[in-house]
Amino acid sequence: MRKLLFPLFSLVVLASLGLAACGTPVAATPITVEVTRIVTSEAPAAAADTPADATATAPPAEAPAPVAGGERLQAVMDRGQVICGVHGTFQGFGFVDSAGEWTGFDVDFCRAWAAALFNDANAVEFRGLSAQERFTALQSGEVDVLARNSTWTWSRDVDLGLTFGPVNFYDGQAIMAKRDIVDDPAAGLAALEGANVCVQSGTTTELNLADQFRAAGVSYTAGVFEDQNAAFQAYDEGRCDAITSDRSQLATQGQAVLQNFADHVILDVVMSKEPLAPAVAQGDDKWADVVHWVVYGMIQAEELGITSENVDEFLASEDPVTRRLLGVEGELGAMLGLSNDFIYRVIKLVGNYGEVYDRNLAVFNLARGQNELWTKGGLMYAPPFR
Repeated sequence: MRKLLFPLFSLVVLASLGLAACGTPVAATPITVEVTRIVTSEAPAAAADTPADATATAPPAEAPAPVAGGERLQAVMDRGQVICGVHGTFQGFGFVDSAGEWTGFDVDFCRAWAAALFNDANAVEFRGLSAQERFTALQSGEVDVLARNSTWTWSRDVDLGLTFGPVNFYDGQAIMAKRDIVDDPAAGLAALEGANVCVQSGTTTELNLADQFRAAGVSYTAGVFEDQNAAFQAYDEGRCDAITSDRSQLATQGQAVLQNFADHVILDVVMSKEPLAPAVAQGDDKWADVVHWVVYGMIQAEELGITSENVDEFLASEDPVTRRLLGVEGELGAMLGLSNDFIYRVIKLVGNYGEVYDRNLAVFNLARGQNELWTKGGLMYAPPFR
């Protein structure tokens, strides 16, 4: 793979009184940050069991017809298909498997929206998008909804003009290092003094890395890559001592692509809050309502114990909450312009939140933690369906 390597340069940053992630004042410390920016001139090579990046191999997608503001829901209904922007090479979240099938946590939410609208979980077109492409694709109308492990931030909400749906995965930025560099998960960032850290550009991850190492007074060299696969490849080849990303990505990608995952350790330190959520363009309130309430419906179904296997049994329930959720009584679906049984369709064809989580992430031993239901100590909580 041919690369263009920009000259190495050093930035001397004088840190004033900063606050570490835990809130402890850090004394002013001069630190040196070296940045090596890597620009790939072709799609990065994938691991042996990883297909090539869908965004690089797929033919250019035909742009959908322009949609006037506020008319997205009707346009989707008329088209008969949801166009969903996703990751293409992130196992567990958005991935094209060896059979050419789309799989993953985010992918299943795309299928859930299709099931709600069309009673067909396959009425969805997936478009693999890079980190740099994703928000532009949403703003331009190339995709109807973005479900690409994207962090909900102030600037993306306000400055980019996006409307984020419910947080469907609470994450946090972490750092993984080779055990011959750091062997103790409880070690702090100081253990990485002078380390070379791989990071993907164009993400909140790159900014958080600089902020947290500066606050801790730790010098490091940032190896910046435009593609996460290239960053993992560089790390696996020993060109970086550590790599940083969301904890979920380190766990799933690490197990999927590193030659020996046991030779690496994910540090306990959490470098940021990363509330991951689907997003739509601002001004499409009706469409945003559909995106929101499908996610909430999947969470509520898990809370009630309704699964894809037993949902038909719950149609006879006398519980008013269950009856409204499944469309047995009330007009909640009609208020959205959908069939009243739209959540029934979602659960029957895709499953509840827990089923989607277990199907895609349990294989990576990724504990639910904050993504547990509120009744089990987590943060997953749906507003009342009434």
